[in-house]
Amino acid sequence: MVGVSKGDKSEILELFLKIGLDDRTAKNTIANNKVTANLTAVIHEAAVTDGCERRIGNLLYTVATKYPTNALVHRPTLLLYIVSSKIKTPAQLEAAFSFFASTGSENFEVDEFEEACGVGVEVSSEDIELTVNEVFEENKNTILELRYRTNVGDLFAHVRKRLPWADPKIVKQLIDARMYELLGERTAADIEKLSKKKEKKEKKEKPEKDEDKKFANDAPVQLPEEDLFPISNFPPPEENYKVHTEIPFSDGSVLICCNTKEVLDKHLEVTGGNVLTRFPPEPNGYLHIGHAKAMFVDFGLAKERGGYCYLRYDDTNPEAEKKEYIDHIEEIVQWMGWEPFKITYTSDYFQELYELAVELIRRGHAYVDHQTPEEIKEYREKKMNSPWRDRPIAESLKLFEDMRNGRIEEGKATLRMKQDMQNDNFNMYDLIAYRIKFTPHPHAGDKWCIYPSYDYAHCIVDSIENITHSLCTLEFETRRASYFWLLHALGLYQPYVWEYSRLNVSNTVMSKRKLNFLVTNKYVDGWDDPCLMTLAGLRRRGVTSTSINAFVQGIGISRSDSLIRLDRLEYHIREELNKTAPRTMVVLNPLKVVITNMESGTIMHLDAKRWPDAQADDASAFYKVPFSNVVYIEHSDFRMKDSKDYYGLAPGKSVLLRYAFPIKCTEVILSDDKETILHIRAEYDPSKKTKPKVFLSFISCHAGICCLNVAAGSVLENRVSILHIFGLFNFKIELCCTGSSSLGC
Repeated sequence: MVGVSKGDKSEILELFLKIGLDDRTAKNTIANNKVTANLTAVIHEAAVTDGCERRIGNLLYTVATKYPTNALVHRPTLLLYIVSSKIKTPAQLEAAFSFFASTGSENFEVDEFEEACGVGVEVSSEDIELTVNEVFEENKNTILELRYRTNVGDLFAHVRKRLPWADPKIVKQLIDARMYELLGERTAADIEKLSKKKEKKEKKEKPEKDEDKKFANDAPVQLPEEDLFPISNFPPPEENYKVHTEIPFSDGSVLICCNTKEVLDKHLEVTGGNVLTRFPPEPNGYLHIGHAKAMFVDFGLAKERGGYCYLRYDDTNPEAEKKEYIDHIEEIVQWMGWEPFKITYTSDYFQELYELAVELIRRGHAYVDHQTPEEIKEYREKKMNSPWRDRPIAESLKLFEDMRNGRIEEGKATLRMKQDMQNDNFNMYDLIAYRIKFTPHPHAGDKWCIYPSYDYAHCIVDSIENITHSLCTLEFETRRASYFWLLHALGLYQPYVWEYSRLNVSNTVMSKRKLNFLVTNKYVDGWDDPCLMTLAGLRRRGVTSTSINAFVQGIGISRSDSLIRLDRLEYHIREELNKTAPRTMVVLNPLKVVITNMESGTIMHLDAKRWPDAQADDASAFYKVPFSNVVYIEHSDFRMKDSKDYYGLAPGKSVLLRYAFPIKCTEVILSDDKETILHIRAEYDPSKKTKPKVFLSFISCHAGICCLNVAAGSVLENRVSILHIFGLFNFKIELCCTGSSSLGC
C-alpha cells in the first residue's frame, strides 16, 4: 500500500473533518493507509467532498472499514441510500452488508434489498414503548429478583429482535425509564456485585520428558498443513466473480475490477469449470531451485484440484532467448516430475496481442510515443504526461501500423498504455506495451519487428488461455493494478491472482543475470556446474527431483519473505538418499592389512546395510561383505604415531572395521628406506569385547575390484559466495574451489 505524503495529509484531514469525524478519529484514520484510501474513495463515490451531516459521515466511515470486498460493484448504490437517508441507522447498514456479502457482484432485486435493510420502515416511539413493556412483562420475575443486576443487554436484544429498525437510542432510554419505574432508586445491595464461585482449575499435567528423544539439528520443524499449502483454500473457478482489486486514480476515482456474470459464464463454458494454471518461465537461461518452488505451486495446485497446468514460455524478448534454453526447460520440467497440459509460447499469440493493441488504441487507452528511454524516466520521476499522450486516435493507429510494417526506426517509437501518470503506484505510469526490435525471434522467426512487453502480454495471455489462478512471486504484487487495468480496459476475463514469497537460499546465487555472468565469463563449467543451484547443476551432483520437491513442500508456501538455510535442502537430500541410494564401501588409496590370527583362505560373509535406515527384518536392505585375513583400509586411516585427537589406526591401537570385527595393529612392515609402509600386521577380536571409538571402511582381498577415476575437487563445497554487489550488471565474486569444477559427474 502506497503511503500518504505530508502535502496530501492536510487535504485528506480536512476532507475527513468535513464529513463530521472528530479530530482524533480523523488523524488515526490517516495513519492507516488502507482505511485512508477506502474512506477517500467512499467520500468521492458518495459525492460529499463538500461535507455532510455527522450521522451520514459516521455511516460512510463504517462503509469504508466494513463493506464486503466481494461486492464492491454495489457500493455506489449503497452510498446513494445513505446520502438520501433511506438507510440511516447502523442496524440497517449491517443488514445491507450481510445482503451484499451473500449477493456478491451479481445483480440483485431492489425490492429484496430494501426489505432486507428496512428501507422506508418507520418505527414510532409508541411502537417502541409498547414492545419494551411487553418484554418487561415477560421478564418481570427475573428483573424483580436480580433488580439492577439484570443484564440490560438481553432486554435490549429482545426488543431489537422484534423491532430491528427501531432507533437504538430511544430503545435504551425507554428501558432505563422502565427499570426505574419498576425498581425505584438503587439500594446498597444493588451496588454489590454478584458473588462468583471460583472454579477450581485443574492443574494440567506436564507431559513426561523423553530424555532419549533427540532431534537432528538440521531437521526442519513440521509446519501446519494450511501453512505448507495455503493454495488449497483458493476459491474454485465458479466463484471468480469477487472483486480482484481496487485501483485508486489521482483524480479521486476508483476502478473496481471483477468479472461480470456474462464474462465468467463464458469462461466456465469453455473450461468446464476446471482449474487451469500456468508455469511461465522466460527462456533466457537455465532454471534454478527457485523455479522448483514455482513449479510446485503451479503444477501442484492443478494436480490437487484435478485441473491442468500449461508450460508457457514468456518469450517476449528475442534478444535474450535461445533454443537451448527452451529445450532445457521442457526437459527439466519433466525431470522434476511434472506433466504439462500443453506447451505454449507467448509468441503463439502475437497476432491476437497485436489486434488487441489496436483495439486498445481505438478505445482511447493507448498511444504511440516518441520519447527516448531517458525522457520516459525523467517524466515518470516528475509524474508528467508525455507530450504525445493526447494525440488523435487515428494518428496513433497509423503510427502503430507503421511500427508493425518496419517503417519506423528502432528506438524511435513505442506504444504506451494510457493509465495514470500521477498515480501513487509507479506501475500505472503509462507502461510500454510495444517496442520496435529488428531481431528474429527464436520461435516466431522474422515475421515480427515489434514485440509486446511483459506487462502487456502476460495478463492478456493468461486471459486468452482461460487461466483460473495466476500465481506469481511477491515482486509482482505492485503490478496488480496494471494487470487488472488492462484486462478491464479490453473487457477480458480476469483470473484470480495470488502472490507468494520467492525462494531465497543462503550461500548461493539465484539470479539468472548473475548466473549468466558466471557462465559467460567461465567462472563455472556451464549452467549445470554442480556448484550452482540450477536444477541441472543439482541433478549433476546426484540430487533427485523427489528431494527437491520435498524441500519445497517442507518450507511451505507463504507471503512472508525469509532466507532458507542451505542445510534445509541438504537435510531433504539426505532423507531421500537414505531411502534410495544403496551404500557400499570403497578404498581409494589402499593400505594392506594382514590379520595374523585368522587362517589364510578363510572367508566370512557379513551383513552390511544398503541404506542407513535399513530394517533388520528386511532382507533386501542388506548385502554380503566378504571378510578374510587380508583386507585393505584407506592409507590416511593409519599413522605411525598416535595422538589424543586421532581416532584412526596406529601401532598398538584398536579400531573397528565396519560391519566386521575390532583389529589391533601389532606390527608395521616397512620398505628398505625405512619410511614407506608396505603393509601392517594386526589381530582381530572375534568376541568383539574390545570397544574402539571409531570404525573404518575396508575392502577384502576377495571383494570385486574396480577402477574409479575421481577428479580433484570431487568433494563439493559451497564454492560461490557473493562478496559485494554493485551497479545493475556488475558484481564481484569469489570462487572458493577445492579443485577443478569439471567434475565429470
